[in-house]
Amino acid sequence: MRAKEKETRSCCSVNRSDISKHHHEISPSDYRGETVRFKDKMVYIPGGEFLMGTDDNEGFPSDREGPVRNVKVEPFYIDSHAVSNREFKRFVEETSYQTVAEKFGWSFVFHEFLTLEQLNNEQQLQDVPWWYAVRDAFWYQPEGKGSTIEQRLDHPVVQVTWYDAAAFCEWAGKRLPTEREWEFAARGGLEQKKYPWGDELTPDGKHYCNIWQGKFPQYNSKEDGYLGTAPAKSFPPNNYGLYNMSGNVWEWCSDWFSKDIEDSKQINNQTQKSMRGGSYLCHKSYCNRYRVAARSSNTMDSSAGNIGFRCVSDV
Repeated sequence: MRAKEKETRSCCSVNRSDISKHHHEISPSDYRGETVRFKDKMVYIPGGEFLMGTDDNEGFPSDREGPVRNVKVEPFYIDSHAVSNREFKRFVEETSYQTVAEKFGWSFVFHEFLTLEQLNNEQQLQDVPWWYAVRDAFWYQPEGKGSTIEQRLDHPVVQVTWYDAAAFCEWAGKRLPTEREWEFAARGGLEQKKYPWGDELTPDGKHYCNIWQGKFPQYNSKEDGYLGTAPAKSFPPNNYGLYNMSGNVWEWCSDWFSKDIEDSKQINNQTQKSMRGGSYLCHKSYCNRYRVAARSSNTMDSSAGNIGFRCVSDV
């Protein structure tokens, strides 16, 4: 059954305003460290014109994926995969950066990753009860106390806010992508296809992305091999050599989220930034935002176990 509009926040947009009325009072950390560049690990995107968005009826009207329009993108470089735990760990070690989640003292975790003790003691969200506000959850221990990234250093970093992503980009001599850059790269030269590899989700029965299979939120059959995040270089890359442009983790963009995507750079007094790509929690029955034209957003100070980012750089 088609997802209803009121349900569209279920996997992607749980935010701090659901918990705290003063969620903007904590500002991001200053940090110290040399500017570092990793262009040898980036992919050159030639730029050009492409048809952005979609006019199909699979999305949510409030997301404003359409109308399809011809847009131009200048050449740029983009990370071949989302920023990994290993890379973010290096950033923190060199700069002593403290993430926003660490300052708040909590972040959002999906119920499947919690212990019985956490389920009984952490705050459950009423409207989206599969999400919990978990104390001491942050990038290094994404599920709270007792969890660690040490056995998943090659997975994408999560529990990062837009501020944290922007800070990493600045340290690395990069920036966050615009929505048009992100979509141009995700399409990999394919025009008006649903996914980075074509129109069929599982061609020849093969999985090309990490999303939810089974019945959400009770049971994930893990047909793609994963319950949570997959390594950042899992599944076949698209034609540009980019990994996981659909599913795995949401990726922050630089744009303000606007109902008119072309005005996304000129909006004042906004708190929502755009996110692209979908995550391991997306399911076709309610949140099919793992399509390349799909959009979502969140507040700049929000973090969750399914939100990460990748960087771009000017030529």
